[in-house]
Amino acid sequence: MPPSPSPRPHGTEPPIRDRGDACPGALRLHSAADGRLARVRLPAGDLTARQAETLADAADRLGDGHLSLTSRGNAELRGLPDGCGAQLAALLRDAGLLPSERHERIRNILASPLAGLDRHTPADVRLWARELDQLLCASNSATALSGRFLFVLDDGRGDVATLGGDVSLVAEGGWGLSGSGCPDGAGGSSALLRVGDDPAALRIAGPDVPRAALAAAEAFLAAAEASGSGAWRVRELPDGYGLTARVVAERLHAAGIEAAYVAGTAYVAGAAGEAAQVATASAPYTAPAPYVDSSAPGVIEGADGERALSVLAPLGRLSVAQWRLLTGVADADGVGALRLTPWRGIVIPGLSADTADARLRELSDAGLITDPDSPWHRIGACTGRPGCAKSRTDVRADATASVRAGTPVPVACPDDGPVPGPGPGEGEGEGVPSLAPGAPRPDKHALRHLPVYWSGCERRCGHPHGAWVDVLATADGYRVSVVRPESPPAAPPAPATPATATSRAS
Repeated sequence: MPPSPSPRPHGTEPPIRDRGDACPGALRLHSAADGRLARVRLPAGDLTARQAETLADAADRLGDGHLSLTSRGNAELRGLPDGCGAQLAALLRDAGLLPSERHERIRNILASPLAGLDRHTPADVRLWARELDQLLCASNSATALSGRFLFVLDDGRGDVATLGGDVSLVAEGGWGLSGSGCPDGAGGSSALLRVGDDPAALRIAGPDVPRAALAAAEAFLAAAEASGSGAWRVRELPDGYGLTARVVAERLHAAGIEAAYVAGTAYVAGAAGEAAQVATASAPYTAPAPYVDSSAPGVIEGADGERALSVLAPLGRLSVAQWRLLTGVADADGVGALRLTPWRGIVIPGLSADTADARLRELSDAGLITDPDSPWHRIGACTGRPGCAKSRTDVRADATASVRAGTPVPVACPDDGPVPGPGPGEGEGEGVPSLAPGAPRPDKHALRHLPVYWSGCERRCGHPHGAWVDVLATADGYRVSVVRPESPPAAPPAPATPATATSRAS
């Protein structure tokens, strides 16, 4: 099931940022242990087949022959040589993947990947995402946002609403003008806007959603500047400068956008600026409970007999051959488009019922995850060694060995020796990764229902939001714990002396 919110842990102090964020982009390449890394922002995860082919060419000609998918629906190229920046930028620019070089790192927009494709969709928010991207790229002030600031647009199913957005909007359908608290001119649809972890929300008319999202981001920039904290994200604002729905409502009013406050007794910031009492909300706003698992791979049944294919990349990594196969299916049998998902997957819309099953089998044969019961479903890992010098071990090799051995997490070693490995051809004879001495195992329910994420160090780059099973490499082996939204991952005991883990992290 989709992750749940990850608020700042209770009692922790917000950080003071004395520099800009170092998030990589398509133009600002990161120096990693395996070469340069480029992160290409794809608002709402949208790609045309031509753009996808361009990314394959870049990975093939300049990179290591693979593409990585991120938890924000973006794509990464690794193993890039020094001095390739201009050539990469030219490729991306020609494919329309760099609409504004000044804004390329701030185009962080997540949208429900199945919006408009299945029978459950209450609204297609992806048009809002495209308009928001255009507004961002035209805004001078938006260039001050950090590369970590995140917009989330949920179509009402609750699949991405809880993925830690700084500005989150959840679509509503069927809101009329009688007793709904919806602003005039909503036209029967609206969205609830939230900032950070504020439980309150603002009801915004559908046509105003993109402008309201940008205005909320501008309100954050004003708060960050006033605080002097250099905050990169809404949750980092210090006490006394926090961004709330009421603060954003005033900003929206100044921009001519009406908003109804949703939490207990609501108010509308009207055209004349007065706060008028309106209908009392039935309950404070809470994020919707997801009613379909959007991360599950398989065939998605849509209206009028159309189908979409949803597949996952094992540990979020695809070879160029796998990527080209996906692109070919989208071009030949779909509508020439792909959608990357925050679960490190790919959705191909627009197939016919006659071709969908055959194409899904073809993708499965190519090594992609196509079955929700696959042991690879909900298994993730950071880059690990050799790509990351900070990692204690090759966590991807260890995760692969564990999955192939039928265990999603490391197993405890018996007293008489290590657990036998999966055997030649399945991990090259390496043993199954083991738990650190005395490390507890999570209960079976957690292992069945929560994402499992393997990390090579305490930074846990790319980990899921909300509740998840944390598999952390330490100097003594792996430590496994269940992370809940109300508590941060537990830090392992510091080793007495520096130590480097092997492929068994022992």
